[in-house]
Parts: sequence; C-alpha cells; structure tokens
Amino acid sequence: MRLTGKTAIVTGGASGFGAGIVRKFTAEGCRVMIADINGPAAKDLADQMGDHAVAQEVDVADGASVNAMATAAASLWGHVDILVNNAGVTHLPTPMEDVSEEDFDRVTGVNMKSVYLTARALVGGMKSAGKGAILNIASTAGLSPRPNLNWYNASKGWMITATKTMAVELAPSGVRVNALCPVAGETPLLKSFLGEDTPEMRAKFLATIPLGRFSTPQDMGNAACFLCSDEASMITGTAMEVDGGRCI
Repeated sequence: MRLTGKTAIVTGGASGFGAGIVRKFTAEGCRVMIADINGPAAKDLADQMGDHAVAQEVDVADGASVNAMATAAASLWGHVDILVNNAGVTHLPTPMEDVSEEDFDRVTGVNMKSVYLTARALVGGMKSAGKGAILNIASTAGLSPRPNLNWYNASKGWMITATKTMAVELAPSGVRVNALCPVAGETPLLKSFLGEDTPEMRAKFLATIPLGRFSTPQDMGNAACFLCSDEASMITGTAMEVDGGRCI
C-alpha cells in the first residue's frame, strides 16, 4: 500500500498504459481520477475500481477542459498529490514531409501542449503544499528515434526535456518530476506504430528488444508506482527506460 492517502490524476487513464497505471495505483491505496477523452470508457474502468476511482472526461489539448478537470479534482479531494501525463497520440508511419498539418497539430497538442496545460492548472497547488509528484509518459522514440515517426519522436523528445527542466524549477518547492520511456506495448497505439499489426511486423519489431517482448500496462504501472511513491523521494528529472533493453 505504497500510495495510501495519496490522490492522483492519470490522463489517458481509460486504456493501455494509463489503465495499467490506474489499476496499480488503486491497488496501492491511491484515490485516482481517470481522466480521458473517452468518458464512457473512463467510467467503465472507474466502476471496476470501486470507491478509489472516479471518471472525468477531458480533452488534454484544451485549456478549458483541463481547468475543469483540475477544478473537479480540487472539489473532490482538496489537493492532488500525483499527476501522470499519460495521454498520447501518434501519426501513422509516414515520411516527415507528408504528415498532414492536422496530424502534426494533434500530436503536438496531445503530447506536448497538454503538459503545459496540466502544469498551469495543477503545479500551483503542489507548490503551495510543498510536495507533489509529476510523471510524464514519454517513449523510447524520444531517445532512439525510428524513421517515419518523425514528429511523434520529436514530441516525446520534447517531453523528456520538459521533464528535466520542470524538475529543476520545481525541486525547491518539493515537487518531483520524472518520465517513463516505454517501448511499444500491447495498447491501442501499437497498430499505429507498426503501420500494420501482423505477425511478421510484430516479429520484426520484437527482434529489436533484447528481452524479446513488448511493454505491458503492468510494467508501466509498477514503474509509475515506484517513481510516484515516497520510496523515490530522491529521484527527480530522470527518464527511466522501461523497454526491455531496446535503447542499449
């Protein structure tokens, strides 16, 4: 019960890595807001988690929607101890010059602008409390970019740099900021990363991972729980690879 008494917002928490984080956090005693653009899916998961979870529909790329999420959390708990910026999207594997402006704006809005918007809405409360933990879900794509995912790669590299600069600025206020860098996993985004989800494409990708398997929501939940718990009180500004050795 490493998170007993703590409160957390997990964006993109209704599926994939986010749902794995939600399940781990609630199992460890945390009260969690499952914030997702898919409101019904968030409610379904919250119902499964019982009294420790609540659903909140949010568009993380929209300032008013993020502010409403923060207000709802404040009304519910009075404070937010943990923020997990997990919501993310990608464009399909495409030569960089052929990615549409609409797709580019969507990737930067969800993967980058959201970190600014949630910080604007929630960091002030954490600074006032003199404590807090922020976890940004980046990617191995931000460390070891692959061709044809250029603007997605760039957004995750941005998130890693944002994590480090946030950590430096917020450390004197007692707020820690870290990132996780997973390799592709069994999530709704897998098909988008691979271009097509076939046994051949999976085998080709798995051959690049020394441990020979994809990341799982459980892997992410375990790593996130540690970094957001008091056990990691001396860790800030790190980008932890959860990738089976992919980046070696």
